[in-house]
Amino acid sequence: MEELKEKIRNIPDFPKKGIMFRDITTLLQDPKATKKAIKGMLEPFESEKIDAVVGTESRGFIFGGIIAYELGVSFVPVRKPGKLPFTTEKASFEKEYGSDELEIHRDAIKKGDKILVVDDLLATGGTGQAVKELVEKLGGEIVGFCFLIELSFLEGKEKLKPYKVFSLIDYTSE
Repeated sequence: MEELKEKIRNIPDFPKKGIMFRDITTLLQDPKATKKAIKGMLEPFESEKIDAVVGTESRGFIFGGIIAYELGVSFVPVRKPGKLPFTTEKASFEKEYGSDELEIHRDAIKKGDKILVVDDLLATGGTGQAVKELVEKLGGEIVGFCFLIELSFLEGKEKLKPYKVFSLIDYTSE
């Protein structure tokens, strides 16, 4: 996956000083790289029973939507507060550079649905933990978490135990 890693642009001090932002827009500009990334993210979950893919705003929509399409299952968006038009459930979380909240429609997941959570980046694990809380609150059963990138030096995977967590590209240091 080193060739995919080379497609990702590094932006220092964004969104604040001390953060190295991993910009995936440069990867997305290359159709072959995008296709390879989707195939690589999907592969560990192809044999799993999955009813829906949950994607987190906003870049998780890109990968989650495509993976849901490839699996032939529904896509469920998890968004920032005030963006979903129907009744929602909310979860708060801490991330690498602050706190935030996420919402999901109350009727998006049925009890017992097998859910794959997809996002572009695993950092501190706060976003994934909030999505886990929302899915479980609605009665969904998480099959696993799938990320394009993991910043493993932040140990976010620890917050997502005991679930299967797969990341295609790993950054072991800043």
